[in-house]
Amino acid sequence: MQRILSPSMLSADFGHLERDTRMIDRSAAQWVHIDVMDGVFVPNISFGFPVMKPIRRATSKCLDVHLMIVEPEKYVERFVQAGADIVTFHYEATSDPKGCIDLIRRAGAKAGISIKPATPVEVLDELLPTLDLVLVMSVEPGFGGQSFIPESLDRIARLRRMIEARGCATVIEVDGGISAANARAVFEAGAEALVAGSAVFGAADPEAEIVKMLEA
Repeated sequence: MQRILSPSMLSADFGHLERDTRMIDRSAAQWVHIDVMDGVFVPNISFGFPVMKPIRRATSKCLDVHLMIVEPEKYVERFVQAGADIVTFHYEATSDPKGCIDLIRRAGAKAGISIKPATPVEVLDELLPTLDLVLVMSVEPGFGGQSFIPESLDRIARLRRMIEARGCATVIEVDGGISAANARAVFEAGAEALVAGSAVFGAADPEAEIVKMLEA
C-alpha cells in the first residue's frame, strides 16, 4: 500500500505560517493537514477560511482539510473554494452523512469522513463505497500533543478488512499521537495516510523526521 504523511498545520508557528508551509512543500510529505475546530463540536478553536488562503498560496500539495465542526454542510463549498482538495467531516457532527458526502463531491473535492475513538468503525460500512477517505481518530479530537490510543490499531485493522471486503479504494488516514516510534505499526495495521503535528514541527529537523516516519 501507499504511504502518505500529512503534517498538521495546527502545530506550525502561526507567526511564520508561510515559512512552515513552504518547508512542508519542499519535504517528502505528500499532503498538508488543516484542522478546523469551532469550539462547539470540540472544545477548542483553530482557524478558518482566511488562514487557508496563504497556506494554499504557499504549497501546491494536497490540502487535506479536517472539519471538527457542527453542521459541516453549511461550510463545505466555502472550504473547497478556499483550496481544499479533500474535505473530511465527522460522522458524529451531522444527521445526514450521505448528504454531506454528496455536497463535497458536487463542490469538486474528495470526500472523507472521520470517527472519534468511541465510535465503532462498523457504522461506516455502507458508506465506504461513497468515500475517498476515512480518518480514524487515535486521540480525542480537539487538541494536539495527545498520546496515541493503542486500541486504535485494532480499529484500523477492522476497517481495512471492511474496505477490502467491499472492494473499495478508500484510503485510511489516522490522526493523533503519530510519531516515528509508532508509524510502522499504524501503517502495518492498514493505514495509508498519517497525520503528524507536534512530532514534525517539534523536531530539530522536521524534514528528516517526515522521512523517518514514511520509512518506518
